[in-house]
Amino acid sequence: MEKTRQMHKKAIYLTLFYIAASCVAKAQSTYLPINALDYEVLDKLETRSGALDSNLFLSDKPVSRKDAVNFLIEQRKNARFNELSKGDRSNIRRMESISGEWMPDGYGAIDSKLPWFHTFYVKQPDFVHVHTDDFFLVLNPIIGLTGLYEKNSSTNPLYINSRGLEIRGRITDKLGFYTWFTDNQEKPVSYIANWANARQAVPGADYYQAPGTNKYDYLLAGGYIDFALIKDHINITFGYDRHFIGDGVRSLIVSDFATSAPFLKISSRLGRFRYQNLFLELTSPYSRGTDRVLPRKYAAIHHLSVNAAKWLNLGIFESTMFSTRDFDPGYLNPIIFYRSIELASGSNTNVSAGLNFKAIALKHLQFYGQFLLNEGTGSRYGLQAGGKYFDVAGIKNLDIQGEINYVAPYTYAAKDSSASYTQYNQPLAHPLGANFAEIIGIIRYQPLSHLYATLKGMYYMQGADTGSINYGSDIFKSTDTRSLDYGTGFINGSKGNCALANLNLSYELRPNLFFDAGATYRRYFYPDGMLPTVTTTYGYFGIRLNFIRRGYDIF
Repeated sequence: MEKTRQMHKKAIYLTLFYIAASCVAKAQSTYLPINALDYEVLDKLETRSGALDSNLFLSDKPVSRKDAVNFLIEQRKNARFNELSKGDRSNIRRMESISGEWMPDGYGAIDSKLPWFHTFYVKQPDFVHVHTDDFFLVLNPIIGLTGLYEKNSSTNPLYINSRGLEIRGRITDKLGFYTWFTDNQEKPVSYIANWANARQAVPGADYYQAPGTNKYDYLLAGGYIDFALIKDHINITFGYDRHFIGDGVRSLIVSDFATSAPFLKISSRLGRFRYQNLFLELTSPYSRGTDRVLPRKYAAIHHLSVNAAKWLNLGIFESTMFSTRDFDPGYLNPIIFYRSIELASGSNTNVSAGLNFKAIALKHLQFYGQFLLNEGTGSRYGLQAGGKYFDVAGIKNLDIQGEINYVAPYTYAAKDSSASYTQYNQPLAHPLGANFAEIIGIIRYQPLSHLYATLKGMYYMQGADTGSINYGSDIFKSTDTRSLDYGTGFINGSKGNCALANLNLSYELRPNLFFDAGATYRRYFYPDGMLPTVTTTYGYFGIRLNFIRRGYDIF
């Protein structure tokens, strides 16, 4: 079955990566999980320090635990000078403990006062913690249990049920490794279920089973190995995971919305410069049906980032999507302009290029943005502009963020739909695809060391296809079906509007053990009355251990 084939393939990739790397490894690192609380802490501390760190490069995620800890040590030394709060200092110590193997003595994880049977939870963050001169290993259970109740729904109760295991470590300071897997059952709120059924994809998941109406059962797994080709300058990472390039809530380049994929990443660093090559094996759009081998395609992404000043980071990127029949060895060249290869080979690929930036000011403000230009007929581009304000008006641990995103019609789509900017029936960049304008606002407050409150508001307008007419929002459709060649509007088609508000409270009882509670209101409507207004209100409560909260405030 496809499910078994997927799991076997993931295991084979991970095994091959371990074998290959063990032959050449010289030094290594492990990485902070994407969407971890740590990134908000690092982002704030970097801005509050008044200078960008040339080891972190937070625009390229995931970020090395080693680099993060080295940065945190410096921030702790300068805590008084940067007027860091008690909450900031607590966050620093928490992160240093969770990634304690990278502290100067290698033993930074905080001891537990009451370990289990003198064997388990000897260290606060870790169920099993083994550390010798030549070997380090952490093993942790993964648990995520969330109950939801949707107002006026006939399908209550709703739930997310996940459990699994994560392992990370290093061998003789040469090979770093990380792997995880979870078994998941999910019965989501109505608009997520509607999206999943229409797209034949569960957001963030690959192969799934549907044991009942709007019920989904799926396995997730991932991992990587990492070693340094040139110590402190070039790292190579093989694995199966997700990535994110950018500084905002969304990314127009590559985001963590879609499911994981096999990858090879080459990260090069020299002074203020960082250059990343990311090669991905992806799944082309497909329709669920009989068991079969799913079609494959490939992506190659280059991102060059430089701290042009202590307050300014600039980046340029280029990406191409191509199928197996359009593959050319030239795409494996780590320093190249993809468009020149496409013209030379005559291949039918999908190429994008653009810029990104981040600027900090007054130790409290951060501004960021992206510009993406997608090749093809007409104006196909994306824009992002955002800002963050840390410790608003002198109120410690009160932070706000605002962001605007716009993606023109038909952006990310391709003449050959297999070359669309997608992965496993999910957009590879922005979850909304194209033909939309969006505004996001977030307020974050940490009133106590272990209590985190987040209020998120989102409003977007997106053109909808009418009948068989392609107005440009569905990036899975061939551009040959587009309704207009040139002169497309700001947003094409009948305009659907969506307003969403979410309040979430998270309390960390012990490292990586969270209790979550919150509520969401969502209203989707067409001003022209093309379709009825749909209002969704739901609340939730959950507990999670070593698990990133799965939120439904994505679209």
